[in-house]
Amino acid sequence: MHTPTSGPAVPGTDPALRLAWLDNLRIALTVLVVLHHAAQPYGPSDWWYVQGGGSRSPALATLSAVDGAFFMSLFFFVSAVLVPASYERRGARHFVTGRLVRLGVPVVAGALTIVPGLMYAYYVHYRDRPPITFGRYFTEVYLGLGNEPAGWTGPSWPDLQFGHLWFVQNLLAYSLLYAVCRAVAVRVGRRRAGTRTPAPAPAAPPGHRALLALTAALASAAFLVRLRYPLDSWIPFLGFLQVEPARFPQYAAFFVLGVLAHRHGWLGRFDARTGWLWLMGGLLAVAVLAAVGTDAPAFGAGGANGPSALWAAYESFVCVALCVGLTTLFREAATASGPFLRELAQDGYAVYIVHVPLVVAVQYALAGRGLPAAAAWAAASLTALPAAFLLAAALRRLPLLRRVL
Repeated sequence: MHTPTSGPAVPGTDPALRLAWLDNLRIALTVLVVLHHAAQPYGPSDWWYVQGGGSRSPALATLSAVDGAFFMSLFFFVSAVLVPASYERRGARHFVTGRLVRLGVPVVAGALTIVPGLMYAYYVHYRDRPPITFGRYFTEVYLGLGNEPAGWTGPSWPDLQFGHLWFVQNLLAYSLLYAVCRAVAVRVGRRRAGTRTPAPAPAAPPGHRALLALTAALASAAFLVRLRYPLDSWIPFLGFLQVEPARFPQYAAFFVLGVLAHRHGWLGRFDARTGWLWLMGGLLAVAVLAAVGTDAPAFGAGGANGPSALWAAYESFVCVALCVGLTTLFREAATASGPFLRELAQDGYAVYIVHVPLVVAVQYALAGRGLPAAAAWAAASLTALPAAFLLAAALRRLPLLRRVL
């Protein structure tokens, strides 16, 4: 991916440093994703490929809850910032074909290789079923060509899913929708070519009032959606798109905000004082959650009740505060660059695709060794994280994968 070349630069810096901090933010988010998945068996109660990790750590449960509140929304925002420049540079046709190759190919390939391998390991270790070969599992259970067994425990039937590649799949859908909207806008613009309407001036960056309104809107939307779809409920939208409705308002909103940030130059114009204040507010909210704990009855995953409304409001505030605050932090204080950081940034997309099998392999190796939750998480993180970057760097240099990764 490439950074946009239009729009004002960050005050007091040159465009190269602007690219550097954006890449550094992407690196940090990629690392956080690996750490998040490394914590899955040891903190949160979510479904995961490895279970029975022994005692669970409240601190890791808090880490998982905080991550879930904001980090994928920030990923959508950063990815969307790069979309308009790619469209403008390549044109509609090449933009669409490029997105289909770079995002679509890993989704399909991963759903046919990475995810069935992970699900087969789960089937072998945790389902009380007669042993079967991977070939039979793939056709009968993963693809669902066999009959659903009585007493099936899921998480779904059939096992076919996209796993962590849901983000890539959703990003592809958003990108294609963006291309459609741009094509419509061009057609409408041609019809109005005879009317000399001046181009609108860039909108002012959002301030405190706009950010509070965004928080309230996201909280309201999340609460309403969670009346039917609580957190961690996934649906096959249109029979194919893997979506978590409970967090869809955040993801869609931040993708749109990323597009607007590019169009209006918000990355460089956003007031740092506003960003620092929201960052402090977000960190304070995280400290409160760490003190209270994720098992507190005041927080609910969904339904028409007070805890659900409170958790929707809390998550929405943390999402806005940390997305705004971390963007400001990296813009102001993480502008370092160099060959090593550029390599990490270029490897980030491939790391996202390949890291889960590495994490899960380490977690299986640690199972039953009696390690405390924090120690097992640290071991999984310190082993899988560098391995993922090294594997990504190697795969990116293969001729057949260079265009995709």
